[in-house]
Amino acid sequence: MPISAGDTAWILVSTALVMLMTPGVALFYGGMVRQKNVLSTIMMSFAILALVGVLWVLFGYSFGFGPDLGGFIGNLDFLGLNNVGPEPSGSYASTVPHLAFMMFQGMFAIITVALISGAVVERIKFSSLLFFSALWLALIYAPVAHWVWGGGWLSELGVLDFAGGIVVHVNAGVSALALVMLLGSRNGFLKEPMEPHNIPMVVIGAALLWFGWFGFNAGSALAADGLAASAFVATNTSAAAAALTWILLGWRHRRPTILGAATGAIAGLAAVTPAAGFIAPIAAIPIGVVAAAICYYAMLFMKSRLGFDDSLDVFAVHGIGGIWGSLALGIFATASIGGVDGLISGSFSQLGNQFIGVAAVAAFAFVGSWLLGKLVDTTTGLRVRDMEETVGLDISQHGERAYGGLVR
Repeated sequence: MPISAGDTAWILVSTALVMLMTPGVALFYGGMVRQKNVLSTIMMSFAILALVGVLWVLFGYSFGFGPDLGGFIGNLDFLGLNNVGPEPSGSYASTVPHLAFMMFQGMFAIITVALISGAVVERIKFSSLLFFSALWLALIYAPVAHWVWGGGWLSELGVLDFAGGIVVHVNAGVSALALVMLLGSRNGFLKEPMEPHNIPMVVIGAALLWFGWFGFNAGSALAADGLAASAFVATNTSAAAAALTWILLGWRHRRPTILGAATGAIAGLAAVTPAAGFIAPIAAIPIGVVAAAICYYAMLFMKSRLGFDDSLDVFAVHGIGGIWGSLALGIFATASIGGVDGLISGSFSQLGNQFIGVAAVAAFAFVGSWLLGKLVDTTTGLRVRDMEETVGLDISQHGERAYGGLVR
């Protein structure tokens, strides 16, 4: 099939939109930490943009999307972008250059790794985070991407994931939880205030994420067509429904907050991601409403009842939201949109497939990330020293200060 100029333009624009999401994550996370850790938090996302950007073209794409090896991982045919050129791929996105598809997928890999950092900010060593990120890309992300998108065993089983609910959000959220359990809580957790230092920065980051998510989800149609338009509408609708629900929940419990509204929007975006290309856009409303409710109460439960210091609620928002959205695909999918019917349309099998996919990836991500974290902890140490944590990671890890005056 010849290259389509329209499809290629849309994929290139979508790739740029997804790239913008990583700086969006940096600002979203950076505003939520204390002033003494803002630069270190932003640096994590920015450095991952660089690190994974290199590793993806060296080996990540080949492991994730190379010709199948036993249903588990891709072979080395695409190592160093060998056999990846300006002509279309024989297996993926047949109307756009293979290089465009490769780079689009690379931006997904980058933001997935960056998401994990939010769970462990304010106490993880920068060097150890980079070490862990490189290992995680090769040994966790690439295999999971291959299982679901690269022709691996979950794909053969019939598990669906339009734009990354399983590959990105479940994978990152559960991996983040494993690291939280290894690292332990920040000094003073639940004993002293740890309020966001710059909420306008959080909102700017959330807005950039919402904007970039149109490339994330609608771009995953891999063509400038009606499916992209449907996914685009579903994406915005779920985000809006979830943000509104979070505002109402905040009102019910105390007061509505802009931090809550921004967090709700992200929960709705995470939840609709796996289903966006398989559902009628109207189904994004219940997906977003339920996502906001379960993520809201998961945040409260994890901190107040379980005492887990997931610093910026990565598991509660992305992990729980991704799990719900992946299962919601099996409930709300309609063959008129994505070729598959879900529970409401009379088919139970897809929901069963989605459950298997979520369970398999969650188990693999948790155990694998815990083992990788343990390896890094044993070799280089995961956590900064107490004094470095007290001073703040901006000074202790990078020798910089975000603002003038005292660091608090």
